[in-house]
Amino acid sequence: MSFDHLRGTYFEESAELLESAYAQLALLAEGAHDEDTVHALFRAVHSIKGGGGAFGLERVVGLAHAMETLLDLLREGERALEPGLVSLMLRGADALADLLAAERDGRGCPPGFEDALVAAFLQAADAPAAPGASAASAGAAPGAVSGTASAAASGAGAAGWRIRFRPHPALFRNANEPLLLVRELRRLGPLAVLAETADLPALEAMEPEDAYVGWRFSLSAPVPRERVEEVFEFVADDCDLVIEAVEAVEAAGAADAVEAAGAGEAAAPAGGPPAAAEAPAPRGAEAPAPAASVRVDVAKIDRLVNLVGELVINQAMLVQLGTTLPPSLCPGLIGGLETLSQHLRELQEGVMAIRTQPVRSVFSRMPRLVRELSGSLGKDVRLVIAGEATEIDKTVVERLADPLTHLLRNALDHGIEPPADRQAAGKPAQGTILLGAEQRGGRIVIEVSDDGRGIDRARVLARARERGLVAPDAVLGEGEIDELIFRPSFSTAAAVSAVSGRGVGMDVVRRDIQALGGRVTVESRQGAGSRFLLSLPLTLAVLDGLVVAVGRQAYILPIAVIVESLRPRPEDIHAVVGHGRVLAIRGAYIPLLPLHERFGVPDAEGDPSRGIVVIVETEKDGRLGLLVDDLVGQQQVVVKSLETNYGPVPGIGGATILGDGRVALILDIPGLDPGARPAPAPVALPQPALH
Repeated sequence: MSFDHLRGTYFEESAELLESAYAQLALLAEGAHDEDTVHALFRAVHSIKGGGGAFGLERVVGLAHAMETLLDLLREGERALEPGLVSLMLRGADALADLLAAERDGRGCPPGFEDALVAAFLQAADAPAAPGASAASAGAAPGAVSGTASAAASGAGAAGWRIRFRPHPALFRNANEPLLLVRELRRLGPLAVLAETADLPALEAMEPEDAYVGWRFSLSAPVPRERVEEVFEFVADDCDLVIEAVEAVEAAGAADAVEAAGAGEAAAPAGGPPAAAEAPAPRGAEAPAPAASVRVDVAKIDRLVNLVGELVINQAMLVQLGTTLPPSLCPGLIGGLETLSQHLRELQEGVMAIRTQPVRSVFSRMPRLVRELSGSLGKDVRLVIAGEATEIDKTVVERLADPLTHLLRNALDHGIEPPADRQAAGKPAQGTILLGAEQRGGRIVIEVSDDGRGIDRARVLARARERGLVAPDAVLGEGEIDELIFRPSFSTAAAVSAVSGRGVGMDVVRRDIQALGGRVTVESRQGAGSRFLLSLPLTLAVLDGLVVAVGRQAYILPIAVIVESLRPRPEDIHAVVGHGRVLAIRGAYIPLLPLHERFGVPDAEGDPSRGIVVIVETEKDGRLGLLVDDLVGQQQVVVKSLETNYGPVPGIGGATILGDGRVALILDIPGLDPGARPAPAPVALPQPALH
């Protein structure tokens, strides 16, 4: 494994650790001051520091160490958690993210970028101890040692530590550097160091990537045992480690003792097993082992998904061929194909589960944006995140960051009012933005809403007329005016600023979401706020579909959105002015859309009572009836994009190859939806009798 690959893995893990740190900080900001939250935050920062030390990222290590010092006091109960400290740690996490991004991209942060923060953390750590923390400050924090562990085992009251560290040969190959451990130990206090070189082979027999030198340390500092163990956390599986407490009387001459021991052993083999007296002290009950995991390159997963897709197509062809053969010719074929179909479905579900990940990874980046931008705009804004565990295709997640950033910046700049204006309007001074996600059928819907001023439609319309986008005498409805904000280069900002006014924003959002097979809709009420909904497919690769026939053309309906299918009676079909035909069913009226009219398919059945209506769910909790000629069957289909050659096609989400080799279009239900709400029943329309 190359050094560059290991370094890349470190940055990936650091991003996950920062995500965890932000999650813990959000809990602390909400008042969750429990020990587990502080400890989880400490572990995240400590892990970033440890890995940074292994790769020589001194500035990352320095800032993380300063944060870790304060967090250690908090978890030991020596400092009280105050709101100002949470804000300081948020700034520290932001700075860590910047330093890591700069190192990852090969660009440096300005010199001294983090110095003020490091000083602030050290100053906070040196502040007077929290009331009631005398036990912790005396080195006996409650809960620091379990009831069954002795004081000697925990190191309580120890004046120093004697450490024997013997690395395994593979230490270097796992990207560890012993000299960095020495540097980390020196941060804890005065340190005496002795190298054990008895295992060094002759030069011609030496392997450059193997570790041969052992070390003995004498640390003359009354630090907790846990602090010493944390130094060796990342090499625990690659070394033999013995840590012994040193009493106060012995600590005074610890350095001499180490040197004397080294002089007596310099010529003796050091490769034998350690003496029984040097066995590591018991650490108590082991915590449950975390679930095993492995990092896999996304390109490899994509290749696997493509192979599964081809298998799905071949399986459909085999099924199609099997229907043309007499059962007597191959009696076991149908059963074998059914088993193959079941196993292939399980394989497809497993592969797609590997491709999905929670939207948390992109949602976690947004609190910082809101904090920084609200501060620069002089606004008090609270970001509420919901549904961050909702899973979606990894490709979609990675491309959501820019659209969400645009929407949040838009909400902060145009939506949320300044505190004085909000109070004058009878609103709380603090504005609220909601960022949420939920699964609806076969799609995921992401919401970005605010309780701000809403869309100023008069201003939008006036600006559109100024630019010639709307005729001076044109009369537009609210929905049509709202759509104007998605026009390229459209902006209502009076002046260009660092936040907005350049006309780059909502059109980019719509373009990016459409490129993912999704769509953007907006709802707004002036004075109450706006709500943007992003509807996206759960996966971009394979879906379960119902094949329907319209004339000689085959279409695919996603199974997840289908409610039912039926053959309507002639008396159930009605015409409503302004809404076209509607279907009366169980006392409700739903819009009816003949697919042959929508797509111009000739030789299709135009009489609904002789065709079949498939009722599907739409995004806005409405229903839509699709008129088709016949239902062909259910099958898994591989989604192939049409946008490379045709651009976005309203109502079409992609294409697939059927078992007989024909190309079928996959319907995009939200793109077909004429209004996503049932048509109102006219007064003169009789209610159908229910049978």
